[in-house]
Amino acid sequence: MEPKRIGIIGVGQIGKHHLDEYAKLEGVQVVAAADVNEQELGRVADQYGIAHRYTDFRELLARDDIEAVDVCLHNNFHAPMTIAALRAGKHVYCEKPIAGSYADGKAMLECAEETGRMLHIQIATLYSKETKAAKALIDDGKLGKLYHARSTGFRRRGRPYVDGYGAPSFVRKEVSAGGALFDMGIYHISQIVYLLGLPQVERVSGKTYQETDMDEARRETSGYNVEELGLGWCASPAERRWTLSRLGRSSLTALKEAALSARRAVCACRRSVIMRR
Repeated sequence: MEPKRIGIIGVGQIGKHHLDEYAKLEGVQVVAAADVNEQELGRVADQYGIAHRYTDFRELLARDDIEAVDVCLHNNFHAPMTIAALRAGKHVYCEKPIAGSYADGKAMLECAEETGRMLHIQIATLYSKETKAAKALIDDGKLGKLYHARSTGFRRRGRPYVDGYGAPSFVRKEVSAGGALFDMGIYHISQIVYLLGLPQVERVSGKTYQETDMDEARRETSGYNVEELGLGWCASPAERRWTLSRLGRSSLTALKEAALSARRAVCACRRSVIMRR
């Protein structure tokens, strides 16, 4: 069987992680990579044996020997790159969250439906053994009626850039759209939404804070403008409720966007599986 030929857009921190995972898989070949940082692109391509390198992603999409594209960029770049790839006839695997806003995520899903291409969002927790076990118990009625769910996440250290890793753009709203809810909270929200059967979001409330100290030089050089604690509560018409607390970065608008985007992302993942069948 011929290997699936993939192109990757973005060879930064998350792109390298994806390349590590591809190296473990049989039947997959990353044949092209694109990144605006030409020096880093060359270094990473040499490391992973990627022959074709582009500083313009459009040149990668123009190749007719690539079946799918992996988008590994900051959140606000997910939609334009994904939509361009779908319109170029490629299937797309996109890093979480689906996008920087609900509107962008919706546009991505609609484009996938319009073009007949598969769109899948990286939400690894949906495929964990714990999630599978919980879903089986719920579907079998072992847990009775579900009317409330709670998820909490806490990161004591390891904030992007200000704690020593990642690019400064990671902590700027104009690039990343939001904070903890988009970065890590999306895993919690998507998992709850999936386990509760994709309920419609009716009401959202929340509160955010930024109280954690950081190195002032890194705060200044990064333009850090995202909050670090997000607390949220959501309800559906069926009065299924879920709450989320995430130490990190967020905003109330981000909470609304994240909850809706998470539902879109789960829908995209489910539809890609159905289309694959």
